[in-house]
Amino acid sequence: MLNWTPTADHAPIYFAKAKGWYTEAGIDLNIEAGKGSAVSAQRVGTGGSDLGISDLPTTIQAKGKGADVKAVMVIYANSPQGFYWLKSSGINGPKDFAGRKIGNPPGDAARLMWPAFAKKVGLDPASVTFVNVSPQAKVAALKSKSVDIISDFYNEHDLKAREFGADLGFQPWRDAGVNVYGNSLIVNGPYLAKNPGQVKKFVAVTQRAYDACVKNFEPCLQALQASVSGLTPDNQRDQWNRIKQLMRDDTTTKVALGAFDGARVKADYELVSSLIGIEKAYDPPTLFTNEFLDKGVRMAPN
Repeated sequence: MLNWTPTADHAPIYFAKAKGWYTEAGIDLNIEAGKGSAVSAQRVGTGGSDLGISDLPTTIQAKGKGADVKAVMVIYANSPQGFYWLKSSGINGPKDFAGRKIGNPPGDAARLMWPAFAKKVGLDPASVTFVNVSPQAKVAALKSKSVDIISDFYNEHDLKAREFGADLGFQPWRDAGVNVYGNSLIVNGPYLAKNPGQVKKFVAVTQRAYDACVKNFEPCLQALQASVSGLTPDNQRDQWNRIKQLMRDDTTTKVALGAFDGARVKADYELVSSLIGIEKAYDPPTLFTNEFLDKGVRMAPN
């Protein structure tokens, strides 16, 4: 189960499926569009899906609520989250968010993590109003001023820059001290316990696919478009260039593409615990593993 409807960040999975790599590994893969990281984490945690993609802080919270999950590969080594607004609205930065409306979908990772961001920048988390806006309607909602601010992944930055030009205000979370791990590949605990070999094969194929798409995105874009309608090729190329920036950090370039850093996972856990809360505490190392990754496959340094 994906975290959202398919776009460029999911292209490697469609590429590997189109190439027959999953089938060759003995995996009959069904890809289901998601409705937010919270939904995918819950679905995988209860065994409704064997594997899925979910924002890691959302997964941290889900595991604290009883979801039996383990993260086996990070896709976004840097937080993709950002807030966008129009400078002409009088907003100069996050400290001006108080009393404003933020548009995003229910179940969105940014909404769940808002208390952490708000406290980091010195805002009362209750000082804003959230408005339900579908991912496809975010730009229109901001343009019509039905909301003052929207949250979105950095992937879509170019689209907004073209639409709003110099009037666009932007605050990436990673520059505000909230650089938590983003989208990660997670697996159901009981499924992992019974099928470690299958999980290892799935991770190997997926890691290989992301590596292939980093090196040449065009075949991956073609595979994505063959399965998903309504995507604009140039927008997806722009997205992928931003995604590669989000995939790159010291661990993914020096240890393995998709590898977690234990100290960062612990820091993310402590951030979620202190600023949002975790219903039932657990040991952060139980949340993830790098054991299924090929250490010979690394993210390009630039």
